Amino acid sequence: MDWPRRKGLTPLATLPHHPIIVALDVENSAQALDLIDKLGDSVDFYKVGMELFAAEGTSIVREILGRQKKVFLDLKFHDIPETVKRAVARAAELGVHLLTVHAHRQVMEAAVAGKAGSDLKVLGVTVLTSIGENDLADMGYPNGTTIAGLVQQRVGLGMDAGVDGFVCSPLEVGSVRQQTGSSKILVTPGVRSAGKDQGDQKRVATPQQAMADGASYLVIGRQITRSANPKIEAEAIQREISQPMG
Repeated sequence: MDWPRRKGLTPLATLPHHPIIVALDVENSAQALDLIDKLGDSVDFYKVGMELFAAEGTSIVREILGRQKKVFLDLKFHDIPETVKRAVARAAELGVHLLTVHAHRQVMEAAVAGKAGSDLKVLGVTVLTSIGENDLADMGYPNGTTIAGLVQQRVGLGMDAGVDGFVCSPLEVGSVRQQTGSSKILVTPGVRSAGKDQGDQKRVATPQQAMADGASYLVIGRQITRSANPKIEAEAIQREISQPMG
């Protein structure tokens, strides 16, 4: 089925490419919109995650889109295929640009079916950046399982399922880019400039390194959102990215 495009929505592939996606990990729409106003034209892409979506629902997504900004809806769908397919179809109708699902075969196949005919790009989440090697045994994986191995396997499944890209840590983005080639969108959370607080992330790298290794977009939250001047911080990161590695 061809889903109707949201009025005024421009497909992601035709928009100027600015690699920073700011994570709106805030409590409500007032805080989110205040941050967007402070950032002004320095940022044009925003992540709406579970906290903000649970508080405000689709209204905050429409507000952001109405300000001519791009939206990465990071809800990490993982459910039975029919539920995922229908939920993805609703997200496509809403007009978001990127949407995440967990990188499991049935989930990704259902998501691809759900977004058919729309401009939505579906990303498979490989392994969360808060997970370290020592966490795998607690998650039920057998001895000898590695994060790198899981990421490689899940990217392979996603390639077969036809997703548009993947979410992976900056430590794996280079190998994922080699595996996918240039055609896939790679979104990299867990990015911090040198000397900045890592928070609860375990697998991190600098924005400059992540981009050099093949990331398409960088999800950055607290370094920008908790800065005394978010716009100046975002512009500093953009300058950092533009510098050659040395």
